[in-house]
Amino acid sequence: MMIARSRLLRSNAASKVESLVKYVASAGKLDGLHSFSEAPPRYFSSEPFLQAEPTEEIGFKGHGMLAPFTAGWQSTDVNPLVIDRSEGAYVYDINGKKYIDALAGLWCTALGGNEPRLVKAATEQLNKLPFYHSFWNRTTKPSLDLANEILKMFTAREMGKVFFANSGSEANDSQVKLVWYYNNALGRPKKKKFIARSKSYHGSTLIAASLSGLPALHQKFDLPAPFVLHTDCPHYWRFHLPDETEEEFSTRLANNLESLILKEGPETTAAFIAEPVMGAGGVILPPESYFEKIQAVLKKYDILLIADEVITAFGRLGTMFGCDKYNIKPDLVSIAKALSSAYMPIAAILVSPEIADVIHSESNKLGSFAHGFTYSGHPVSCAVAIEALKIYNERNITKNVNEIAPRFQEGIKAFSGSPIIGETRGLGLILGTEFVDNKSPNDPFPAEWGVGSIFGAECEKRGMLIRVAGDSIMLSPPLIMTPGEVDEIVSKYGDALKATEERIAELKSNKN
Repeated sequence: MMIARSRLLRSNAASKVESLVKYVASAGKLDGLHSFSEAPPRYFSSEPFLQAEPTEEIGFKGHGMLAPFTAGWQSTDVNPLVIDRSEGAYVYDINGKKYIDALAGLWCTALGGNEPRLVKAATEQLNKLPFYHSFWNRTTKPSLDLANEILKMFTAREMGKVFFANSGSEANDSQVKLVWYYNNALGRPKKKKFIARSKSYHGSTLIAASLSGLPALHQKFDLPAPFVLHTDCPHYWRFHLPDETEEEFSTRLANNLESLILKEGPETTAAFIAEPVMGAGGVILPPESYFEKIQAVLKKYDILLIADEVITAFGRLGTMFGCDKYNIKPDLVSIAKALSSAYMPIAAILVSPEIADVIHSESNKLGSFAHGFTYSGHPVSCAVAIEALKIYNERNITKNVNEIAPRFQEGIKAFSGSPIIGETRGLGLILGTEFVDNKSPNDPFPAEWGVGSIFGAECEKRGMLIRVAGDSIMLSPPLIMTPGEVDEIVSKYGDALKATEERIAELKSNKN
């Protein structure tokens, strides 16, 4: 019976691939995981399958994991890329193949794959106190120490308290509860709506996915929740009007935000959430004066600003926080990923003194602040995060990023003249490339070609892992990159681009 079912799945898989690729290209949101990146070369061309089939002893087709951001046929028809070990900026698969990790895992392994100080911090804490919670005024020294270190490190404005969670999604879910709690305590029970932005990514839990402005996170999940609204994506290249400057574009978007607030009612609108640089939506940088104008609108209508720094915190942009880069004065901040260099799951919310004071007062009235998680402030995660923050400071990580970033940015942007590239954008150690025909945002390639996936597969073939989302690709390497490693990324990018150009020329020829 299992054999018959397997054959049925395999026979159905190929027929479903085209619709899947069209869906991903239009939705712009499935992670560029190994097996998806290979789908277009496998199913839409006569070229050989890019990864040699592993032996049966180490093959994992039909594995038992329900894999995140992965289509069902990938688990049954394609062997996953199984990463076995890491070393600096490199990872190795189970077959021993070496890859430069140009995405730092998922935008997170800032200190690379084998920082001994982080391993030591985890080991020592595991030996001393592997777990204790932070409920009912019980806690651990690492959680207290980490909270203080985060408050000292964040200097865009003074913050009052730190709340710990386990992922960026949990942090952004908790942001909504904190804001509601705050407004209810102030006697404003109608002030509940959240405004996020189209193409933003804030996580995949129920509320975080609702906040996210990517359709794939909503479809078939009955999302977004009705209290979430979405306003314009601040992507100048794609959405500006003819002859509209960046400044004018920012003014128009701020005016649109104000119109949305007035339409919904300022008395019902609680908060606006934004990434300083949009990550999963395509590495979209804010246009000139964007956050200045947006903050003025929010202040005018007493709407809280939440900075989602899950990707941008701890040096990614060349400043310790994205708020420093763009002069953002948030009421609440979400951080995760590089907080522990992803060695242990941990996230945190920074809470302004004004909000913290209201929570303090209201929790006294109610008897407790009834929110938190078993693993909030997990001592091992906190111990690792404390050590990571020490390393960022001791090694002056922002200085390293600013020294290496021009080599990275200029090296990749040197390929911008390619006929299949519409825009390459980025700063610090984060960068995105968008593939279009005729270098125009209005001329996408046919979705079934899977151009971004072709490029991703060519990178993987050459030993480099990137992020693919539709016909956009993203790079976000570890912050410890050496000049030689940056040159390797640039070289592999260039070779993959040339191969992709040749494939597109072939597809165009076949179409004609």
